[in-house]
Amino acid sequence: MNAAGVRMVVTRARSRGTGASLQGGGEKAAPLRSGEAAAGRKSYGPVKRQRKARRLSVAYEASEGEKGEGPERLQAPSWEPQDWRRQLDNIRTMRSGKDAPVDQLGAEHCFDPSASPKVRRYQVLLSLMLSSQTKDQVTAGAMQRLRARGLTVDSILQMDDSTLGALIYPVGFWRSKVKYIKQTSEILQQRYSGDIPASVAELVALPGVGPKMAHLAMAVAWGTVSGIAVDTHVHRIANRLRWTKKATRSPEDTRRALEEWLPRELWREINGLLVGFGQQTCLPVHPRCQACLNRALCPAARGL
Repeated sequence: MNAAGVRMVVTRARSRGTGASLQGGGEKAAPLRSGEAAAGRKSYGPVKRQRKARRLSVAYEASEGEKGEGPERLQAPSWEPQDWRRQLDNIRTMRSGKDAPVDQLGAEHCFDPSASPKVRRYQVLLSLMLSSQTKDQVTAGAMQRLRARGLTVDSILQMDDSTLGALIYPVGFWRSKVKYIKQTSEILQQRYSGDIPASVAELVALPGVGPKMAHLAMAVAWGTVSGIAVDTHVHRIANRLRWTKKATRSPEDTRRALEEWLPRELWREINGLLVGFGQQTCLPVHPRCQACLNRALCPAARGL
């Protein structure tokens, strides 16, 4: 905004109290602090109106030709990682084959497509609960065994714990997951008529359901992008590429950091893209940096 297009509006608050309005704008003056208010209530008898301003308020208004651009033009651009668009394009190229385990065995592939929408949503949630600390191949096998028994809220509640445990073994922490699945299924039957909640807050309140599962459930089961689903792969890769202002210690910290700058239209894509990249190239141990298109752009790969 240039000097010619700016009109400085200066208003001197009058001594008649805190209700004086700004000239030209009709806005209310800022409330006085407690000490000022107390001083304003003192009475010393009739005196001449004071011309000296108690406070000085300054407002800037755009000229007619600049209206519509608003104050956003004055704001500094938000932080974003260096070269992130090039890095993302390279990852898309490396993932173009869609041949990682997540592409064939992820949560969106584990439910019965012939089941009712309510049952499909329940199966999506259960597959996500089973997937924690578990490879996609193992999760998919457990889901196949459960579906062969008729995977519904009622069938799970009628199943004894030992049978459920045998069906989901060897998923990670399978004993705890037996307990969580039973508890969650009972809550869904009692409070949601066998369906799953349609909000992140209600989903994470269920036993055994974390933020990553909740955001994926919203995307896969309800078709709603509620946030970025961050698992260990996304957490690791985001830190290696320095897609966060500073190193993050947990997936939830990484989610918040990514959501501050990553365009919302990419939130749904980023999980599957980075998970598959982490399964095939950016491995937890001995990453395949020599075969990565981002080797020259990745801070973690420099010097290798």
